[in-house]
Amino acid sequence: MIVCKFGGTSVQDAEAVRRVAGIIKARLKDKPVVVASAMGKTTNGLLQAAETAARGKRQEALDLLGKIRERHYRETQKLLAGSAQEAVLEALGTHFKELATLLKGLAILGELTPRSMDAVASFGERFSTLILTEVLRAGGIAAELMDARQCIITDDNFTRAAPLFDLTDAAVREHLLPSIKAGRVPVLQGFIGSTRNGITTTIGRGGSDYSASLVGAALDAYDIQIWTDVDGIMTTDPRMVPEARRVKVISFDEAAELAYFGARVLHPATIVPAVRKKIPVHVLNSYKPEQEGTLITDEARPCENPVKAIAYKKGITIVNITSTRMLMAYGFLRKIFETFELHKTSVDVVSTSEVSVSLTLDDISKLWDVVTELRKISEVNVDGGKAIVCCVGDNLRNIPGLAHLVFTAVQDVNVHMISQGASAINISFVIDEDRLPHAVRSLHDVFFQKLDPNIFE
Repeated sequence: MIVCKFGGTSVQDAEAVRRVAGIIKARLKDKPVVVASAMGKTTNGLLQAAETAARGKRQEALDLLGKIRERHYRETQKLLAGSAQEAVLEALGTHFKELATLLKGLAILGELTPRSMDAVASFGERFSTLILTEVLRAGGIAAELMDARQCIITDDNFTRAAPLFDLTDAAVREHLLPSIKAGRVPVLQGFIGSTRNGITTTIGRGGSDYSASLVGAALDAYDIQIWTDVDGIMTTDPRMVPEARRVKVISFDEAAELAYFGARVLHPATIVPAVRKKIPVHVLNSYKPEQEGTLITDEARPCENPVKAIAYKKGITIVNITSTRMLMAYGFLRKIFETFELHKTSVDVVSTSEVSVSLTLDDISKLWDVVTELRKISEVNVDGGKAIVCCVGDNLRNIPGLAHLVFTAVQDVNVHMISQGASAINISFVIDEDRLPHAVRSLHDVFFQKLDPNIFE
C-alpha cells in the first residue's frame, strides 16, 4: 500500500487533474490511497473572501466566491460529461451555497475567528477531491470519496491544529481499511481534520503533506509519495540559483531541517509520522512522472559533499533581550521562554551571553504582546527585515574547517547571529534579507562545484 499526495499545482486545472489520474492508474497494483490539496490558490481566495465579508463588504465577498465557483465549474465541465458532470456540479453547488451562507454570516457579525477561518478554508480540498474522485471513476478506477474530518482528529487550536496521533491512527484504519480491502482507491482531503467533537480544523498552510504522512503511518504504507511541481529536493531554491541540482537521496533528519528552514517542497511536520514508522518518502514531480525525484530515508548515505542543501527563510525578526540585573542569576532564560509560550509564539534561532539573549521569529502576530511582557524584566529591541540561511548535511558539526568555508563564502555579508553545534546536521546564521540572494549564490558556488554522483544529479 502507498499514499500519493498531490499538491495544489498538481490539481490546479483540468489538464493537471488528468495527469494525476494517469499517475494513480499506473500505480493501482500498489493499492494507492490518494490525498489531495485544493486547486492552486483556492485557499487564498476563500480566505480573502472571508476577510472581505468580515469587513462588512458582503457583495464583494460573494463576488470573490463567484469567481472561485466559476473556475471549479469550468474545470469540471472540461473533465466530465453527461450524468457524471451533472452530479459533480450539483454537489459543488451545494457546497458553494453553504459557503455563501457562511460569508453572509461573517458580514453580519463583522468578525472572523480562527474557527470560522478553518470552516471556510476547508472547502478548497472538499471541492478538489470531489472532482478528482469522479474523474478517476470516469477513467475506470474504483475511487471512493472519503471525509478527512472523520480520519484526522486534532486538538482545537484552530488554523494550526495538532493531530492527536492515537485517535488519528485508529480513525484512519477504521474508515480507510474497509475501502482498501474492497479494492477501492480512497480519495481524501489534505490539510483538514476535526476535533473530537467534530468541529472542522486545519493543520496549517501546506498541511496536505502532513495529512499524507499521518495516513501513511496509520496504514503502515511502504511508501509515501509527495507529488508537487518540482523535480524533488534541490541543492537550493532554483529560482535564486538556476544551477541548483536535484538531491537524489537524503535522510529524514536532513529533510526535516530543510523543511523547517524554508525549503518549500515539504511541510515541516511531514517527516514526523514517517519517521515513527520508518516509511520512506518520495518527493516527485507530477509534471514529469517518469523522473525519480528525491528519496527520503531513515539513514543518511555517505556523501563526498559535506553540505547536501542550502535553505533559507525570509521575513525574520530578531528580538534582542538584555538585562544586566540578570548577570550570574538563574531563571532568566526560563522567564523569557515562558513569555513566548504564554503567547504561543515559536522561536527559530537563539544566541545567548551572560546578560543578553537574541532570538528570531518568523511569526510576529503576537510580537508586541511578547515585547510588552519582556520589558517588565529587561530591555528589548526589535530588528526586522532579516533572513535565516541554513546549510544542511550529515554530521556537519564534526567536519573541521566547515565554518571557515561557510563564513569565507559570505565574508562581505554582515552576519547578525550564528547557530552551530546545537544540531549535528546544520549551521545557520541570520543576515539582512536584501543580502540573501548574494549569500545563497556564494554558498552554492563553494559547496556544489563538484558533486557526488551517488547523491546528486
